[in-house]
Amino acid sequence: MSSPKTNPKPPLGWLILAGVTIALLVSTLWAIFFYAQVEMRMGIVQKIFYFHVPSAYAMYVGFGICALASAVYLVKRKESWDAVAVAAAEVGLVFCAIVLITGPLWARKAWGVWWTWDPRLTTTMLAGMIFLAYVVLRSFGGAGESERRFAAGLAIVGLFDLPVIHYSVQRWRGTHPTVITGRGGGITAEMGQALGMSFLFFTALVILLIWTRARHERAVQQLRAVELEAAERGLLEGA
Repeated sequence: MSSPKTNPKPPLGWLILAGVTIALLVSTLWAIFFYAQVEMRMGIVQKIFYFHVPSAYAMYVGFGICALASAVYLVKRKESWDAVAVAAAEVGLVFCAIVLITGPLWARKAWGVWWTWDPRLTTTMLAGMIFLAYVVLRSFGGAGESERRFAAGLAIVGLFDLPVIHYSVQRWRGTHPTVITGRGGGITAEMGQALGMSFLFFTALVILLIWTRARHERAVQQLRAVELEAAERGLLEGA
């Protein structure tokens, strides 16, 4: 019986990325809380902006990678692509949850309500529900080929909701707040630099999380394959 090809030791690239992510975390928190000034109207609550917006971007990355990896899996039927799709869906859902939590916290100060059926909020929640269905199907629907193919198709369908989220404010009238500063609107240079640091951090973080989760999912797939081979040879009888 063949043994799975596992490599418990993290690759050098992963270690470098983890180090860069930690360094970006420290520098980003400093830029947000000590470098960027406090916004005039919303005060300290506006700092949620530096987590809310990059989290939405990281959500796009996670869901987009899931859909693309699912499409490649449907063509090539390689389990490695399926592992990437599963990892990206789960990581994307984490950031989607952050968006849907930080959004109402910010909205309470900006709009006076925790939730309003703004087009962007509604379409974001729809994307979260689609990829939550994907994760539930993969977690509780078994690991058979039919479940994988159906889940892959669901992820591809969810991909079409992402541009709707992005352009919903332009196509339909929304109520997202505007950052106000002493210079008359928009964001200052310091705020923009802090936001740029936050985007760099969340980019590194989402890639690191997907990479880590995909390695784990691939190890699970290999273990499952060994168990299936052992069962076919009758090695598990009486165990």
